[in-house]
Amino acid sequence: MNASLISTHVLDTARGTPAAGIAVRLQSTDGAEIARGETDAAGRVGELGPESLPAGTYRLIFDTGAYFEQDAGDSAHFFPEVTLTFTVAAGEAHYHVPLLLSPFAYSTYRGN
Repeated sequence: MNASLISTHVLDTARGTPAAGIAVRLQSTDGAEIARGETDAAGRVGELGPESLPAGTYRLIFDTGAYFEQDAGDSAHFFPEVTLTFTVAAGEAHYHVPLLLSPFAYSTYRGN
């Protein structure tokens, strides 16, 4: 089990692979950085931030532009970054926020 309240997983749906090497920042809505990480070879950041956060609204910001530009074959992309804004409720044990990514689209959901 993760010690961090927040984790994420990025899958590159165009390639059908995990998206490794994406910088991810966790911020409060006022822009204060709480934590940062980078997706591993499996596309995961398992420990992103503290074990608990006050109830409220937070953002995960993914540096998707740098990910696509690292491979010269994928220099064309539409979203230089993806920002996911979500609400943390009091008393919740864990939030897993996956990102499904391609050069011209993305989707997300609350995972487990």
